[in-house]
Amino acid sequence: MAATVAKSRIRTVLEMIKFEHSVFALPFALVGALLAARAGGRWPTIWQLVWIIVAMVSARSAAMTMNRIADVEYDRRNPRTARRALATGELSIGFAWAFTVAASAVLVVAAWQLNRLALELSPVALAILFVYSFTKRFTSWSHVVLGFCLGMSPAAAWIAIRGSLDWRMLILCAAVTLWVGGFDVLYACQDVDFDRSAGLHSVPKRFGIAAALAVARVMHALMVALLVWLAWSFRLPWLAWTGIGVVAALLAYEHALVKANDLSKMDAAFFTVNGYISLVFLLFWGAAAVVMRP
Repeated sequence: MAATVAKSRIRTVLEMIKFEHSVFALPFALVGALLAARAGGRWPTIWQLVWIIVAMVSARSAAMTMNRIADVEYDRRNPRTARRALATGELSIGFAWAFTVAASAVLVVAAWQLNRLALELSPVALAILFVYSFTKRFTSWSHVVLGFCLGMSPAAAWIAIRGSLDWRMLILCAAVTLWVGGFDVLYACQDVDFDRSAGLHSVPKRFGIAAALAVARVMHALMVALLVWLAWSFRLPWLAWTGIGVVAALLAYEHALVKANDLSKMDAAFFTVNGYISLVFLLFWGAAAVVMRP
C-alpha cells in the first residue's frame, strides 16, 4: 500500500511540473555543451553532461512549481486548469514550497560541481525563472520572458563546459527564446477569454487571436534566421543546415495546424511538434558538432 501511495505521489508531482516537457529545452542545452566542447578541442566528460542534465531538470522543476504556486488561484478558476494538483488540493502549497526549495538547492549543487562561474550565476538564473511566474500580471509579453527562461539553457551549458561565455551562444539563446515565446503565444490563444475575465495579460488578449498567430509566425521565422546566422558563425557542416531545414518545415506544419477559428489541434501543435523540433535539432546539430573542426 505504501509503495502504491508513493508511486501515486510521484506521478502527481511529475504531472505538476510537466516533467515530460523537459525535452523542449534540454536538447538545446546539450547542443550548447557540445559546441563548447568542440570549440575547445575536446569532448565534454560524462560527469559534466550528467551535472548539466541535473541542473536543467532541477531548474525547470523549481520554476514550474513556483509557477503553479503563483497561479493557484487562477488555476482554480480556469476550467482548463482546474484539475491541476495544487488547484484541487491533491498536493498542498506547503509541499510545493518545500519541493521548490529542494529543486533550487539541487540546481546550486549541480552548478557547484561544474565550475565557479556556473555557481555564481545559479541564483541569477533562479531569480529570472521565478520572476516569470508574475509577469502575466503586468505585461502582454510574458511569452518572451518564458522563452528567455528556456533560452538561457545553451549559454548556461556553454558556461558549464568552458567556465566562460562565447558571444555566439547569445544567438542560440535568442533563437530558443523566440521559439518558446512563439509557441507560448499559440498556446495562450486557448485562454484569451479567461485572461480577459481575470485581468491577466497576453498577446492574444491584447491583439486578438488572428494577430497573435501572425506574431507567433514572425517569431518563428526570426528563430530560423538566427539558426542560419549561428550555423554560419560556427562554420558548421551540412548536417546543421539540414537540421535547420527540417526545423523550418516542422514549424510550418505547426502553424498549419492552428487557425484563428479552430484551436482544436493545439495540443498536437504545442506538445508533439515542438517535441520533434527539439529532438531533430539535437540530432542534426549534435552530429554537426561531432564532425566540426575544433
